[in-house]
Amino acid sequence: MDNPLVQPDPGLFIWTILTFLVLVALLARFAWRPLLQALEGRQAAIAKSLEDAAQARQELERLNRESAQMMREARVEAEAIVSRSRSDAEVLREELKQRSRQEAATIVANAEKQIQLETARAVQQIRTEAIELSVEIASKILRRQVSQADHEGLLEETLQQVESRRQM
Repeated sequence: MDNPLVQPDPGLFIWTILTFLVLVALLARFAWRPLLQALEGRQAAIAKSLEDAAQARQELERLNRESAQMMREARVEAEAIVSRSRSDAEVLREELKQRSRQEAATIVANAEKQIQLETARAVQQIRTEAIELSVEIASKILRRQVSQADHEGLLEETLQQVESRRQM
């Protein structure tokens, strides 16, 4: 039972080692170099991707800072616009109040003038009617008709008497 595969044979042993070394040399020359180059390329691509990601993160942080700054500036500008609008509205309100006061004063002054004119006209009309009535009464008392010249003379005399009484 001597199996030739189980017994050590020095020639087979040398040939196996020699075949193994040739195979290792061929693999090192044709398989390991391309495999190592592919691994190095992949490692470089990963490093480049990590570097790009870091740059993108920095760019994103910069953009976030810029947008936050722009938001602050916009907020300040909006507050300034609102403040200017309020002050402009207050100025306009005061201007309108002043105009309405002036218009009210003008209306009151015109009304007072109109009242004075109407009062003077009414007083003049009452005087005229009183004089005419007095002339008629005097005419009836005297039983004669007073002429127009007498009438005008009496009118002037009565007006002078009324004016002198008023001044007293």
